[in-house]
Amino acid sequence: MNKISTRSAYGEALAEIGKDSRIVVLDADLQCCTRTEKFAALYPERAFNIGIAEANMVGMAAGLATCGKTVFVNSFAMFTAGRAFEQIRNSLAYPHLNVKVIGTHAGVTVGKDGATHQCLEDLAAMRAIPGMMVLSPCDANETKLVTKAIAQYDGPCFMRLGRLEVEQCTNLLPDYRFELGKASKLSDGRDVAIIATGLMVQEAMKALELLRAKGIEATVLDVHCVKPLDADAVLAAAEQCGCIVTAEEANILGGLGGAVAEVVCESCPVPVLRVGIRDEFGRSGDPLALMELYHITAADIAEKAEAAVRMKK
Repeated sequence: MNKISTRSAYGEALAEIGKDSRIVVLDADLQCCTRTEKFAALYPERAFNIGIAEANMVGMAAGLATCGKTVFVNSFAMFTAGRAFEQIRNSLAYPHLNVKVIGTHAGVTVGKDGATHQCLEDLAAMRAIPGMMVLSPCDANETKLVTKAIAQYDGPCFMRLGRLEVEQCTNLLPDYRFELGKASKLSDGRDVAIIATGLMVQEAMKALELLRAKGIEATVLDVHCVKPLDADAVLAAAEQCGCIVTAEEANILGGLGGAVAEVVCESCPVPVLRVGIRDEFGRSGDPLALMELYHITAADIAEKAEAAVRMKK
């Protein structure tokens, strides 16, 4: 099966919705990397390369949004969620403007670019901003659906995208249903719930097979929207399974694992074990080797799931 990165799928979706004259795209000298070049080729009058000036780019987006434009702001996650955090908080979220902040090249699977470019803190940072919708689609199909949906959503969003080409998943599942902000149940089991986001959804589905070989049946939830979290789906999974494993390619502090634990501990206390980057910086290396090094593979999810099942007995 052909693999495609979520950043590439985003570029295709952005070009498809570009016929809407309200959409304006800003980029910080990374059109090739963020894949906004397709939109720029079709609609050059609404695509602007701002240069290496991310904070200024966000300020420009705010001004455009006050004039009725739907603005997509693009750069690496390290430079949107990181460098331009203050402008995103004060200029976009505080006045609740209609700007979509895109952070590509997130997570350790950026690979050889190393720790300075492997943003692991973006989910936590963006979750902490009031009124900010935080998204992390898992594959090409879901990325296109999310991109088109947030273009119609009135308010600030942050969407995390990856560099690594990943397997398609959601378009191959007959029961997959997309609704912005709602988790999708990809499998139904009663022993353990695996709640995953981004490319860890594919790893969760691989873990499902490893667990079945040991007689463990798992519910897998695909969470494309980390904030607002689909609390109803999370609590239903907690009640059904009695234990949860979360999986994300981000720091486990403040990310999906934290969001799930916040919901569960208040309303349905069950064991919650987290798979993710354990409060470390990334490092340069082959993407798949880094996933093994940081213990964010299907095997690691399956191991945590077995431990979670033991904890509830």
